[in-house]
Amino acid sequence: MEVCFLSGLLLVVLSAWALGDDGQVTYVSELSSRPAQKLSKYWWYANLRLQRFHIPEETAIARWLFTVTKGHSFNCGQHNVTIYIRMGAPPVINPTGSVFPNATLWSLALSLTLPVTSHSSTTFNLSSPAAGDWYVAAHLPEDDGRIEQKGLPSCSYFFQPQLSIRRVVDTPILQPGTVLQQTVALDRPARLKLFVPEFASSLSVSVADCLSGKGAQGGNCLLVLSLGSTSLQHGPVTVNCSGTGCSATLSNPPWDSWLQVVVESLQENHTLTFSIVSNYTVGCKPKSVGLNADDDFVRLRGNSSFTSIASAGNSSVVNGTVTMSNQPVSVLTQLSPAVCVLSIPVLYEEVDVLSLRFTPARGPNISVTNTHPTLLTYPLYTQATGGTLNLQLTLNTTNETLGNSSVVACLSPWAPVLELNHSQRCHTALFGGYGIQINASVPKAVVRLPFPQSATWYLTLQLTCNSSDCGNTSVVPVVPEMFISACVEDCGTYGECRLLRSYSYLYASCVCKAGWRGWGCTDDSKAQSYNRQLLATLLLTLSNLCFLPAIVVAIIRCYITEASVYLFTMFFSTFYHACDQPGVAVLCIMDYDALQYCDFLGSVCSIWVTILCMARIKHTFKYTLFMLGALLIALSMQLDRKGLWNLVGPVLCAVLFMVTAWVYRGVQRRHCYPPSWRRWVFYLMPGAMCAVIGVCLYIFAETEDNYYYTHSLWHILVATCVVFLLPPKENNREEFGWSRGWKWSWSWKPRVCGYTLCQNGKDELYTVT
Repeated sequence: MEVCFLSGLLLVVLSAWALGDDGQVTYVSELSSRPAQKLSKYWWYANLRLQRFHIPEETAIARWLFTVTKGHSFNCGQHNVTIYIRMGAPPVINPTGSVFPNATLWSLALSLTLPVTSHSSTTFNLSSPAAGDWYVAAHLPEDDGRIEQKGLPSCSYFFQPQLSIRRVVDTPILQPGTVLQQTVALDRPARLKLFVPEFASSLSVSVADCLSGKGAQGGNCLLVLSLGSTSLQHGPVTVNCSGTGCSATLSNPPWDSWLQVVVESLQENHTLTFSIVSNYTVGCKPKSVGLNADDDFVRLRGNSSFTSIASAGNSSVVNGTVTMSNQPVSVLTQLSPAVCVLSIPVLYEEVDVLSLRFTPARGPNISVTNTHPTLLTYPLYTQATGGTLNLQLTLNTTNETLGNSSVVACLSPWAPVLELNHSQRCHTALFGGYGIQINASVPKAVVRLPFPQSATWYLTLQLTCNSSDCGNTSVVPVVPEMFISACVEDCGTYGECRLLRSYSYLYASCVCKAGWRGWGCTDDSKAQSYNRQLLATLLLTLSNLCFLPAIVVAIIRCYITEASVYLFTMFFSTFYHACDQPGVAVLCIMDYDALQYCDFLGSVCSIWVTILCMARIKHTFKYTLFMLGALLIALSMQLDRKGLWNLVGPVLCAVLFMVTAWVYRGVQRRHCYPPSWRRWVFYLMPGAMCAVIGVCLYIFAETEDNYYYTHSLWHILVATCVVFLLPPKENNREEFGWSRGWKWSWSWKPRVCGYTLCQNGKDELYTVT
């Protein structure tokens, strides 16, 4: 009796453990977060805030929390933040509706729109997500073209994503041909996993012997069988099961990967038990090459006497010995009936950052037959997903040789399509592919995939004929070129390829100029004409000639140091804007960064020396401030070239010196300084007005569209205000600005007064002419 009681108690404990709240498996929770980043209005891909998350294997549920917070308290209005999610690679987006380059294929990522006032958040749930890297990106609406001065308060929004997952740690493994008994309830789905080996052509999973908790069969068993994971572009294959069982079959399942199997119950208040079994079929495998790799290294060293097919002694299509390159067809006549795929080894080369090259190891040419598909494998790792995948197929034959035949190709990730014909879709069980066809009329085909997903990509080629018999054409040579480049065709004439970084992840994008748009800067719907580009260049460069009157006035009034600063500013501002143009009307006499630095430095130094010159302080003190201010301005420009305080700081300091000097003279003379009302009305007030209008245009009015006009007007106003604000010639100055103590003439004879060279100013003071 006691033994029965203990046995019953043990059975209850084991049942409670097996049928607990977490079902038949154990779930663990993991949380990952990224720091908040400031959002930008969208102009090009660098305005996105890209974050990468990793979802491990056997994840049941993934839940993202997206939070957007406004950075300032003043009213900025309501903006919509767009959030993108994509698995395996950064999202390919097109918020401006521009045209993609030719032969460019893409699949848009999932996008969410989040209205934001001061603080907003939203969640996104995903069941059975695919394992791997997931990318989240966000941006504000499209840029309106307004140029915001750095340092001024502006509306700022900060984006922070967080990811919470529920992962299974003890998922049962579904072995092929092995029956497993499982229990499922409405809130406890059954989760299993199975491994799909390479070269598996089909996979089947069957559910049978379904029983409810009360022992009833038939209609009481309502189950949903799901195979695969969710990658947003493609979801799992689901089958509704009613009765005692059902089955699901996948053609061309993903190779060399774990596949999730989920069985869910639709029955309330019942616990269902069932049995499940899986089987896969291997349609064909290539011939084993063995362990001897000497032949491969000989070919890699450049033995060009073998063709791609003739040197394939270890591949699945060749049974005989290696033949010379002038006999490719005779070798293919020796095909074994059991062979169904020709697997070509591929050489993987890392050329540069985001630059990879895939080359057939036995030469550029590969032979494609009408009886067997030719398979090439391209492993694409995470570090290569930030570029563009380029595939080019070239038919290396004459029109007479090919006739009406054509070569059909399929590029697909995770699994190949091994049965190719005109009616067969380029689509695997869980993922889509990209179909290509070349023939005598179209001997070359190009496919570009921006931001390809991290996976093993497969290229399958086969010769197809209009009739069942291809005649004399049974083998055709094809040149496949597969490589990774940073951008599409290096962004063309009106674009520049930029390398971007999100923490340790590198990716590339095109920044377009002169109104061109698009992923490869090929959309000319809003492009600037050459005449407009030339007009912009002439306006921004020739407007600097307005500094010539300021230079002449400074020389006449003996302000040689100030005139040299104005000349420096005019020269570098002219050639900086000639080099800064976005189109083809560009002239760069030196490095762009050096021209920009000198332009900014000269502009601020011109304002600095002009205001100090108006202060009328002693020469020693003035030139000391000239030099000290120039050094400090150069330092600030190096630290933050476009900062607002690089301009405001020197102006405030110079104005402070000037006001102090003027107040001191006014108090000493007991009269307003400058004393002449004409000086105030005709010089100081117009000069100050030009300066104020120019600063307001520079800070508040500039946009991308009117930049050529407003910035040219800024040049004119600044140069004009210098003419008005420069003080008259000092009475104690000689010509060319030389100070007392030196007298220049054709017969220069300095006077000696003690130990110094000097000039007797008393004689000149009382000289009557």
